[in-house]
Amino acid sequence: MADVLTPFVYWAQTEGQITLKVDLVDVKDLNVDIAEKKLRVVAHGQGARGLNNYGFCLDLHSSINSEESSYKVIDRQVDFILKKQCIGWWPRLTSQPQKPSWLKIDFDKWTSEDLEENEDEKRDICSDYPGMYDQLHKEEFGYRKEDFKKVYLIIYNLCQFVGFLYILTVMGVMYSRDGPASMKETYAIVGNPMKFVQLLQFLEVMHSLFGYTKSTTVTSFVQVGGRAFILFCMIEAEPRMQTKPVIFYLFLVWSSVEIVRYPYYITQLLNVKISFLTWLRYTIWMPLYPLGFLCEGIVILRNIPYFEETLKFTYSLPNSWNFAFHFPSFLKIYLLIFCLPLIYILMSRMNQVRYKKLGKSRLKQKYV
Repeated sequence: MADVLTPFVYWAQTEGQITLKVDLVDVKDLNVDIAEKKLRVVAHGQGARGLNNYGFCLDLHSSINSEESSYKVIDRQVDFILKKQCIGWWPRLTSQPQKPSWLKIDFDKWTSEDLEENEDEKRDICSDYPGMYDQLHKEEFGYRKEDFKKVYLIIYNLCQFVGFLYILTVMGVMYSRDGPASMKETYAIVGNPMKFVQLLQFLEVMHSLFGYTKSTTVTSFVQVGGRAFILFCMIEAEPRMQTKPVIFYLFLVWSSVEIVRYPYYITQLLNVKISFLTWLRYTIWMPLYPLGFLCEGIVILRNIPYFEETLKFTYSLPNSWNFAFHFPSFLKIYLLIFCLPLIYILMSRMNQVRYKKLGKSRLKQKYV
């Protein structure tokens, strides 16, 4: 349907059915495919862009009864009646929260759960307040909230991309100018920007908690919290670690992962498919995640003698809480017991996601 224009489509609903009005005149060569959760229409007719080929495809919010659904061609339009499989009100027509620009409200038939019982109120709103037409377009239930969430997530991902790109660029300029000697200055130069973007990443835990993203809250917290532990408890808390070359490699790995991940999320929000970016997003982790874990393990291992010397984060008896905690011992236990299982869980999860995103897509292309 690359060379097919899209007509204006007007929709309304009742508890039992969806009505669609396709704005095409003198329709010929109509091809309709009504499935359980998809409607595909292709036709030749007079539309907003003149006499041309028009078509659209709608992924429906819920299931319809394709056998009881019907359509009728008249001189001025094509009318569809889609019978819902389950009685009830849909929050929106499409499965995706992003509303197509060509999908409009059919005000002649529009009703809602709140207005169904009061037809006079619906008539008064539309006749006495013409401006309500535009407002209803903007505030149609199921879209306004999603549009706000989409804009927020795009801004967040863009800010994070710019932040990590800045860190990577500064490190690259420093290394090209001073060579390996610049590694000692990595934390002094880009440490504050890294701390800022890392703190912002805790918003991703809230995103999953409030349903803004599909990732689980526990997974997001483990990933973000693990980095924060390394950055603030291992590096920021021990100045002698800040000049080690391993910090350069750790920041390089972190930033390289993120300058791919955040643009990919932006394209997903904008419904833009870039095959190479998708492949890169679900492939680049394979060499970089093990390198990142290796760098983090070196940071922890090198820090154990420092914390044994300074006793920072260590609480000895006697104290008012009657509680003892030896931080170097905790780091040893973390390396031996927790680190390897966390690596395995994260790598396994990423491999499963990669198969779903890349493996199945290739199978579809092969058999379609």
